[in-house]
Amino acid sequence: MTNDEIYMQRCLQLARNGQQNAHPNPMVGAVIVSNGRIIGEGYHVRCGQGHAEVNAFASVRPDDEPLLPQATIYVSLEPCSHYGKTPPCADLIIKKGVRRVVVGCIDEFAEVRGRGIAKLRNAGIEVTVGVLEEECKLLNRRFFTFHRARRPYIILKWAQTANGFIDNHGQPLAISTPFTKMLSHKLRAEEDAILVGRMTDEREHPLLNVREWVGEAPKRLVIDHQHPLNLESLHAHNVQSLIVEGGAKTLRSFIDQDLWDEIRVETAPITVDGGTPAPPVPHNAQVTSVAHYDGNQIILYRRA
Repeated sequence: MTNDEIYMQRCLQLARNGQQNAHPNPMVGAVIVSNGRIIGEGYHVRCGQGHAEVNAFASVRPDDEPLLPQATIYVSLEPCSHYGKTPPCADLIIKKGVRRVVVGCIDEFAEVRGRGIAKLRNAGIEVTVGVLEEECKLLNRRFFTFHRARRPYIILKWAQTANGFIDNHGQPLAISTPFTKMLSHKLRAEEDAILVGRMTDEREHPLLNVREWVGEAPKRLVIDHQHPLNLESLHAHNVQSLIVEGGAKTLRSFIDQDLWDEIRVETAPITVDGGTPAPPVPHNAQVTSVAHYDGNQIILYRRA
């Protein structure tokens, strides 16, 4: 890895610390380097509070302040250029007088979109863009999807038997293990809303909350023909991510409409002689990870 990539990797590590509290803002990390030494670093801790760049500059020791004119600041996301709940970070960077700025990826939020980078360059600061770009985009894929597509980032999720059924002749079937159930609740704590169809709601009465993990339960949604999903309404209510947990008809409706970004399929080493077939994984789904827990397999797919 290059030095730029090493320091950007550190930005990503820092950014992930804001996963729970930065929302609905993106997760961002920043690192300030001078003469091969990190003299400051920070991340966006909580929505409404200081951004990553602000916290990074605040962490610089007084005796290191004279090093800033020769320093490079690494930021996983383009510095903001507008006044929101906090002043523009691009202005702060210019005021601090750093020599160079390295940006992981451009911010697709309408108020930014390259304006921060342009402001820095117009001030005579050297700016490098696109270091570990894919990793930086992946970290905030929910935020980017929400602003680009004006809908939540949609995760389809189901559990199936080894021979491809999600139930036993229409009756609920315990497929998850205690550990993989905990992982499901961890996922719920990380997303904004969770959805099932009316038949699943009436047949299984799922709570759809967080019981096996620590965190806030997602907003519970139930849809049917009389109450279809309104993505514009979810966008208006700042719902950036949505888990769809089935059943098969509901999951297929999302797949048929090409409304999905990620799919998680858990398969248990058990079989039944009949039931509801699991939905087919779309042809444009790319495997990004395969994991095994207590004999069960979880495959994560993302749009190719």
